[in-house]
Amino acid sequence: MTQLVFIDNGKTVTDSLTVALVFGKEHDKVMRDIRELECSKEFSLANFGESTYTNDRGRTYPKYIITQDGFSFLVMGYTGKEAARFKEKYIAEFNRMRDKVNNLPASPLKALMQATHNLLASQELIVERLDEVEEKVEKQITLNSGEQRRLQKAIAQKIYSIEPDEEFRSELFRQLYKEVKDRWQVPSYKDILRQELQSVLKYVEAWVPIRRAG
Repeated sequence: MTQLVFIDNGKTVTDSLTVALVFGKEHDKVMRDIRELECSKEFSLANFGESTYTNDRGRTYPKYIITQDGFSFLVMGYTGKEAARFKEKYIAEFNRMRDKVNNLPASPLKALMQATHNLLASQELIVERLDEVEEKVEKQITLNSGEQRRLQKAIAQKIYSIEPDEEFRSELFRQLYKEVKDRWQVPSYKDILRQELQSVLKYVEAWVPIRRAG
């Protein structure tokens, strides 16, 4: 399948197979995403039409025909690198459509160009919403395993640099971990946000124990 969008009963639509292909997702997962969308039944019926396709082996499977509004609603939840791939494929598809419609009669050409204009406007809204979602998600990402080890290592180096006596180190470890959790208001150092890591590392580097254990 090479077309991202096509005309069906006078409407510009895509389908779940195309969405799966462009975003690098399994078709079953895209079908599931559509079924689990938190939209009204009326919106779903108007914008996601049940259909079928036949694979290379002659077997028939279900798919969804998706309107422009349905497509916008669906892909708002898709973020990350796949969004960039989508933009590239989308632009390439528009260029291909323009070349194709140059040889069509005037009336169909006008309809297709209007549909293309509408889709371009919709794409700008989709990209804007994708960027908003990506920014929101980025602000909620906690430390990964490598970053957790980096913080653990920094704390260990700090404790060992200020306390040569092994007997007293455990209390200092508890004290420093507790201060980090209290200061950044997290139940565990693992729940610190990634964007806060540099601030935490600087705090650890400058940390001075409140009291000597024992």
